[in-house]
Amino acid sequence: MEERMVGKTMILRPVEERLDAANSGLLKSRFVDLVNDGHRSFVIDLSAVDFMDSTGLAALMSGLKTLGGDGEILLASLSVKVRKLFALTRLDQGVFRIFASTEEALAALGGKGS
Repeated sequence: MEERMVGKTMILRPVEERLDAANSGLLKSRFVDLVNDGHRSFVIDLSAVDFMDSTGLAALMSGLKTLGGDGEILLASLSVKVRKLFALTRLDQGVFRIFASTEEALAALGGKGS
């Protein structure tokens, strides 16, 4: 997992091609640690992820639950396959805001990221 701060926004980038049962726990636990450390604004850069299963989705949903409405998680750079999964599950409809790039996601945060 790559991590970097841009202003007040933490950018997380899983580096594995798959976000599944084998590694989604890492994202979930790291996210909890970051929220406990006071981070509230996140962009998850999924550019390296070509496959995601229900455990990957659950890890992202867990992040929302951990924030408890006090913060944001934006998704960026989804592959066609992963984007279809979000459309199929309707998690792209009012649950997660999805952007073509990390830069677009940061811009959507209205300056919070810069």
